Amino acid sequence: MAALFGARVRRLRTAAGLTQAELGDRTHVVSTRITQIERASGAKPTLELARALDVVLGADNLLVELWPYVYREAFPDWSRKFMEYAERAVVIRQYAAHVVPGLLQTEEYARAVLGLDALLDGEEQLEERVSARMGRQERLGSPDRPELCVILDEAVLRRPIGGHAVMRKQLARLLGAAESRHTTLQVLPFDQGGHEAMGGSLTILFLPDGSEVAYTEGSDYGQLIEEPVNVSRYKVIYDRLRAAALPPVMSLDMVRSAMEGNYRGANLPSRSDRRRLAQEQLQQSSGGRLRGGGRRVPRGRRPGP
Repeated sequence: MAALFGARVRRLRTAAGLTQAELGDRTHVVSTRITQIERASGAKPTLELARALDVVLGADNLLVELWPYVYREAFPDWSRKFMEYAERAVVIRQYAAHVVPGLLQTEEYARAVLGLDALLDGEEQLEERVSARMGRQERLGSPDRPELCVILDEAVLRRPIGGHAVMRKQLARLLGAAESRHTTLQVLPFDQGGHEAMGGSLTILFLPDGSEVAYTEGSDYGQLIEEPVNVSRYKVIYDRLRAAALPPVMSLDMVRSAMEGNYRGANLPSRSDRRRLAQEQLQQSSGGRLRGGGRRVPRGRRPGP
């Protein structure tokens, strides 16, 4: 992708009748930086430079649109491959132990999370990462958007990353996302104790050709699992987490509780009450899909605005 980006810059520069030095002057970099970009050697272009090149060369956002793919090449092979799978997935199932998954993060929350990286190389790199993460969310608003099922550990709601104002906006974003018929949100409460995915996040991707992959990630590692037998093991783990988590209606109540600053989890139903409600929801779902508020939506009808 870096070679493709460089070839586009060279073609556009030539068409504009500019030398490398002239293009460097107009984008406020030395001419050798333009040479590196066109030859796909040295450091990859920053998002800021991609935007400047796009404007000067009149590329109509072509270079800005290519930039995330160039940026992705900085990641390990397994991480890039997971991103490629995620962009094609028709169903995404995620469990998050520590932070809200990237697809549902607000920009402020994403900046706070990404800013915690001890290896972060300055504010410019942080903004590039935030921009790339926000860009990946665009698929949730597209016609081919995937079905998204997310289980959040209760710790995700209780830890005010970025401060209470940022966290409150993030929790509101979760409530808004749960209103979509393409998104299901559940919370795994503390009282469920230990489980097999406590170390970090777990994602199961269902691809258009019927294949499936799994991905596990901790604070400083990631692992892509493609072998069907091993993917099946992680699917079982995810199903156990989903069974132990609160039903969607109760999960959203817990999100609202966290928004109100009620970090003690007051009025959390007992396990027996939760099992009873889950059974009722399962029975009701045979006649209609449950929405975030817990009401039954008959088939063939859409809820009002």
